[in-house]
Amino acid sequence: MRHFLSLLLIPLLYTCGSAPEEVTPPPRPNILFIMSDDHAQRAISAYTDELINTPGLDRIANEGMLFRNSFVTNSICAPSRAAILTGKYSHLNGKIDNISPFNPNQWTFTEELHNAGYRTSLIGKHHLQAVPRGVDEFRGLIGQGSYYSPRFVHNGDTLDAEPGYTSTLITDYVIEELKRNAGGDQPFCMLYWHKAPHRNWMPDTSDLPGLLDRRFPVPANLRDDYKGRPAAQHADMRIADMFTSHDLKVTGDYQYPDPGTGGAGFIKNPNFDQVKNTANQLGRLTPAQQKAWAPFLERVGKEWLEVKGTTDELEWRYQRYMQDYIASVESVDRNVDRVLDYLDEAGLAENTIVIYTSDQGFYLGEHGWYDKRFMYEESHRTPLMIRYPAVVKAESENEDLVLNIDLSSTLLDFAGVTPPDDVQGVSLRPLLEDNTPDDWREDIYYRYYQQMDSYHRVARHEGVRGERYKLIHFTEPGFEGYELYDLDEDPTEMDNRIDDPMLEGVKTVLMERIKEQRIALKVD
Repeated sequence: MRHFLSLLLIPLLYTCGSAPEEVTPPPRPNILFIMSDDHAQRAISAYTDELINTPGLDRIANEGMLFRNSFVTNSICAPSRAAILTGKYSHLNGKIDNISPFNPNQWTFTEELHNAGYRTSLIGKHHLQAVPRGVDEFRGLIGQGSYYSPRFVHNGDTLDAEPGYTSTLITDYVIEELKRNAGGDQPFCMLYWHKAPHRNWMPDTSDLPGLLDRRFPVPANLRDDYKGRPAAQHADMRIADMFTSHDLKVTGDYQYPDPGTGGAGFIKNPNFDQVKNTANQLGRLTPAQQKAWAPFLERVGKEWLEVKGTTDELEWRYQRYMQDYIASVESVDRNVDRVLDYLDEAGLAENTIVIYTSDQGFYLGEHGWYDKRFMYEESHRTPLMIRYPAVVKAESENEDLVLNIDLSSTLLDFAGVTPPDDVQGVSLRPLLEDNTPDDWREDIYYRYYQQMDSYHRVARHEGVRGERYKLIHFTEPGFEGYELYDLDEDPTEMDNRIDDPMLEGVKTVLMERIKEQRIALKVD
């Protein structure tokens, strides 16, 4: 009898947990990496509603985490993209400026995910010339691309110009690719990279009605005199010097030649004619689009003749610039909203990491400027919002210092893939899980390399930024020197306090930190 009872107990022992049961691991997350070009934090209402309402983009922050202190390592388009793909600073990935070549054979996080079984795609602006390795579906704009009738390279084949508005066309292709992915078991990583709001800010025809009546608050330092900041004074990126044709849409019927330098004051080529270039861009419009643009351009031209040479000219230029820039962002917002709607409809939202960022920030009249490049806050900062319902708490915010090179390590971490040891970015996963490590970075290093005798004449510089203080070291011959800012007392960076005895101790510490960062990051 005792033997019989023992036999009965054996299956009960296994049932009670003595024999381990197989646990099915959760599926690897899909990744939708959305990036725009030259998108300032101030032009997203999740950060501030002083300029714009972006309900589509705000969904990502409202349903995930908004990063208040996200920065780039080199504020210029192609180098920033290279930094994101490789997880490395410019001096290590080789793409130091828009002119130097990018080695397409080096490691990228997209190829790593491809090798780990992800279906990878890149649709939109790539700006690194060669078709990237390890990408299953590539539909990239040629160079900067155009706002209307763009040409794409599709998996190595150059296509004819396609009628339509570029932000919408890119999004159409993104949704097509998502539909291909929706039915399968393979996780995907999609880079959905917009051209907008990159210069020359041509709005969609649907945004033209009423656009010239919109008014935006004028920055207090629109008429900055650059006192104590010689590199800033020398730069060619003032709204006052924009191309009135290419940038502000004053056509040749109302002026010729264009009086602006447009950042190209170093060019001595007599064939460099922005009026003709503007005519070429307008020539990409279909007859229906030309009809929509005609009254808009006529009014712009008449307004220009009224303000030209008057005390009202600078503010008119500012408003004209902002009207087109903000309209370009609003188109991105509508299209991102379309994609988020599709994720919901297809049941993909819960297990998809959605990132929204830009390749850098941008000046919206601060210091009298447009463009980027400098280490000042407006272009050094970049928007960053991440939604992942399985991990990230909705409506959460983070104020830690994070960098664009961190994104590759973050995505690989969630995909269960370990990056190579020479990747310099670190995973943001602990921050997204509301568990910032005790040893998280206390300051960040920046370096800008492009030559002075090129677009916008921005002096080469490096620097370090902590929570409160920033030290910039200009290394350009003729502009060598330092600038020191207290960001709490002077958030718009108007007062260079490098010679202030009250900050002598801060200056000493930050100068040493630049040296330490150069060693740690293997900067030449």
